[in-house]
Amino acid sequence: MFLNDQETATDLLHYEAIARTVVRFIRETPKAAVTIGVHGDWGAGKSSVLKMTEEAFKGEDRMLCLWFNGWAFEGFEDAKTVVMETIIDELRRARPKSAKVAEAAKKLLRRVDWLKLAKRAGGVAVTVAAGVPAAGLLQHVVDAVTQFGKNPQDLVTIEGVKKLATEAEGLLKGPAEDAERLPEQIHRFRQEFNELLEAAELDRLVVIIDDLDRCLPKTAIATLEAIRLFLMVERTAFVIGADEVMIEYAVKEHFPDLPPSTGPLSYTRNYLEKLIQVPFRIPALGLAETRVYITLLLAELALPAGDERFEKLLEAARKDMERPWQSRALDRRQLEEVLGAPLPEEVAQAHQIGAVLAKILTEGTHGNPRQVKRFLNTMMLRDAIAHERGFGAEIRRPVLAKMMLAERFYPDFYKQLAQQATAEAGKPVALGVLERSLKAGAAPEAATPEVAEWAKSEWVRGWASIDPALGDVDLRPYLFVTRDKRGAVGGFAGSAHLEAVVERLMGNKMVARSAVPEVAKLLPQELDEVFGAVAEQVLQADDIKVEPGGVQGLIVLAERGPEMQRRLLDLAKELDGAKAGVWPATLIAAVKEPSLAVEVKAVLDGWERDGSDTLRRAVGLTRSLGKKKS
Repeated sequence: MFLNDQETATDLLHYEAIARTVVRFIRETPKAAVTIGVHGDWGAGKSSVLKMTEEAFKGEDRMLCLWFNGWAFEGFEDAKTVVMETIIDELRRARPKSAKVAEAAKKLLRRVDWLKLAKRAGGVAVTVAAGVPAAGLLQHVVDAVTQFGKNPQDLVTIEGVKKLATEAEGLLKGPAEDAERLPEQIHRFRQEFNELLEAAELDRLVVIIDDLDRCLPKTAIATLEAIRLFLMVERTAFVIGADEVMIEYAVKEHFPDLPPSTGPLSYTRNYLEKLIQVPFRIPALGLAETRVYITLLLAELALPAGDERFEKLLEAARKDMERPWQSRALDRRQLEEVLGAPLPEEVAQAHQIGAVLAKILTEGTHGNPRQVKRFLNTMMLRDAIAHERGFGAEIRRPVLAKMMLAERFYPDFYKQLAQQATAEAGKPVALGVLERSLKAGAAPEAATPEVAEWAKSEWVRGWASIDPALGDVDLRPYLFVTRDKRGAVGGFAGSAHLEAVVERLMGNKMVARSAVPEVAKLLPQELDEVFGAVAEQVLQADDIKVEPGGVQGLIVLAERGPEMQRRLLDLAKELDGAKAGVWPATLIAAVKEPSLAVEVKAVLDGWERDGSDTLRRAVGLTRSLGKKKS
């Protein structure tokens, strides 16, 4: 009934070509140590590419492919040692009967223990340049800790300290080479790791690291450094799935004092390129690709599991997508060639829904496959609710899909549409006028202020031109079934992480600014949801003479780009300047997008004319300061 959002080895996006290229590169460089980046936004399909890569190496005895999820180990104190220990343990499990592997793994795990001990002891930094503390420093820690143990009155948790000292002394009684200095420690670890690969009789170790961009900066950088400093030896290949923008952000956060770059590349970019040698970037879906993807998703769901008709359809889609610029996007003729005529009703409907959604959904989600899936799942959930409530027969999915586009991407227009439909027996007259005018290729009749306003919007005109036309459709069942949105702080069904972001954005300036890293990770749809929740709280404030909670949060959200600034400007237009204090002037100052300058000026003119005395003075001061700067 619903679409699974987990990564998959079944390729509906023709991403198999990327996975095959990654596999080919690894096979054609059998000795060299390589790090390969599979880059793309969250939800772009990185995990699916990684799954396909893993699948390609299955069943090869001398090729071992391991999967490491960085996010799963987010809570561990020292990510370096976790990565190293996990990979060593996985190698040992892959060769359970080999005494040589067991012995080699034991030696390596001993060296990892040095790292863990140093981290627990404190005061011994595991730095980017080093990675392992010198034995002399550890001896100093052991001596100090043991001395503390002789004076129990000096410590509250003396038992824990004694235990630490015992562990440290045990390690220091190891072989003489454990006393080596820092460079030798790194060199010996890499040498012993190579010996472990030889003992395991491997031609190639492939380590796939997923979800690194979901980790905190400290964890992400530590994981990459562990790979670079310790694990990159001959015959190893690391395939890292991450949004490179988020990794660059992690570098900046982890090394805040990096100087400005004097060359063509920033220091953060240079650092990233040093750690990840070969980048593969997953492109966003284009218009034809989105339409094919929607058709395949819905057709796969509609047809019985294992139906050979879907396999034929998938093969036709892959052939069509070989040259996307020539794609027919699985038009009806292609579908009938594969499945015969007439088309199964579910497939015909999938094709129609793809036609309705493709253009606006491609633009609105920036071609993000996960966001496309989420939209379709929401549509099917609402359709299911309608059937459970007993009016499912009155819901047509193409109409529901079109209504949801307005709700999702132009909420102010959707509100107007809903108000008119409620007042006019479900059939907005103004919408019918607009649709008929656009179909006839004539300028819309200015029958109502709504029609005149809608005709000015390129988005509304594009939406209204999409079939099916809705002017003669009773929209009330569709409006009812979409009443599942809640704008309060706690109103995100299944999105607890967004609740936490909204709560912080509702705080004062310092608290709101602390949410910048989380806001930077939000996907476009999540940004819209968060903005809507915060904006609703601001608009519902009883007294707007003082700045309501959430204003500073809206300013933070506006920093994400023009779309958020457009939303902020629309909110500013709804404010009653006559009742407001100074703060709206601060709010609209966050709208810096040049294309919105004329509308910003109009809002400021209105406040300077009709606003409260306080707001008028604030606008005048803002403008005078702006003139001085220019």
